[in-house]
Amino acid sequence: MNSSKPNYFAHPTSVLDNGSKIGDGSKIWHFSHIMSGAEIGKNCNLGQNVFVMSGVRLGNNVKVQNNVSIYDGVICEDDVFIGPSAVFTNVHNPRSAVNRKDQFRQTIVRKGASIGANATIVCGNEIGEFSFIGAGSVITKRVKPYALMAGNPAKHLGWMSETGIKLDFNNGPECYCEEEQATYKLENDQVRKL
Repeated sequence: MNSSKPNYFAHPTSVLDNGSKIGDGSKIWHFSHIMSGAEIGKNCNLGQNVFVMSGVRLGNNVKVQNNVSIYDGVICEDDVFIGPSAVFTNVHNPRSAVNRKDQFRQTIVRKGASIGANATIVCGNEIGEFSFIGAGSVITKRVKPYALMAGNPAKHLGWMSETGIKLDFNNGPECYCEEEQATYKLENDQVRKL
C-alpha cells in the first residue's frame, strides 16, 4: 500500500499488497486483490473480484468490471474499458508442469479501447486505440485503431468512433460522427480522426 495517507477508496474486503501503487481517486471494490508491483493510475474503478498481478500497469480512468483477472505483461493505457469476466492470458503455450514465467508475452491495450464482457485476449497482441472488442470475442491477432472486432476468432466487422458509435464508410472515405461532432477518414484500411 502507499506509505502516505491514501487518496483512493479500497473496500475493506479488498487486498492491497505492500508495494502496489494506486492513483488518487481510484476505487477498489469487494474481494479484489492488487499484488505488489502492480500500478493503478488515477480515477480508476476496479469492480468486485478483480485480480491485478505484479507487473501490470493500468493508466488513468481505466474501468475494470467484475471478475476480471489481469496478469503480468498486460499494460492498459488511459480510458480503457474492460467488461465483466474478460480474460487476459500471458503465456502462449501453458502447461502445469512446465514453468514459463520467463516467457510472458506482453499485451498492450491502447488508449480508449473497449473490451466487451467475456472476451478473451490472447497474449502478445496489441489492441489499438479506441478499438471495440465485442462481447465473447477471442482476440488472436493485432487489432487496428478504431476497429470493431467480434467473434471466435474475432473478425474485423467495421470501425468505431472515439465515443463508441459505428462509423459508416459506405458513401465514401469520410464519415461524420454526430455524437462527437467529428469527421473520420478511412484510407489504406486505416481510420484516423481529422
